[in-house]
Amino acid sequence: MEHATDQLLLVVRLAVAALLAGMLGFERQQAGKAAGLRTHMLVGIAAALFMALGEAMPGRTGDPLRTVQAVATGVGFLGAGAIFFQSAERRVHGLTTAASIWATSAVGIAAGAGVYVLAAGATVLLVGVLRGLRWAEVRLEDRRLLGDIPTDHRS
Repeated sequence: MEHATDQLLLVVRLAVAALLAGMLGFERQQAGKAAGLRTHMLVGIAAALFMALGEAMPGRTGDPLRTVQAVATGVGFLGAGAIFFQSAERRVHGLTTAASIWATSAVGIAAGAGVYVLAAGATVLLVGVLRGLRWAEVRLEDRRLLGDIPTDHRS
């Protein structure tokens, strides 16, 4: 990939990744989570950049699936840092944020590979899960607190 025009097309992929990852990060920011807009955008752009580098490097012989595996593994470690256990409450916090960071890397990979419709469709689904299912969780928690749903599911 020697021409500046070809490289500019790869920058467009990064911009698409930034936009889509930003949508996910905005949702997390609105939910009051520590990993918000900037974190998700950085993850999406970096994942797209790793994919784009595979195309941009002269004499490339690598397998794009290896890049996908490496990004998924690396971002998994980043997401693990968002998870913590509160022993007093016996609750785990940060799982959804960790999952959203990991999913954002997949969106970035898709954008970096130039698969824009898949990346956009995944973003819509992910925002729907994050935003739409939060409403259902709140309703279920309200019902549990009111005694409509038992807290202990054992017989």
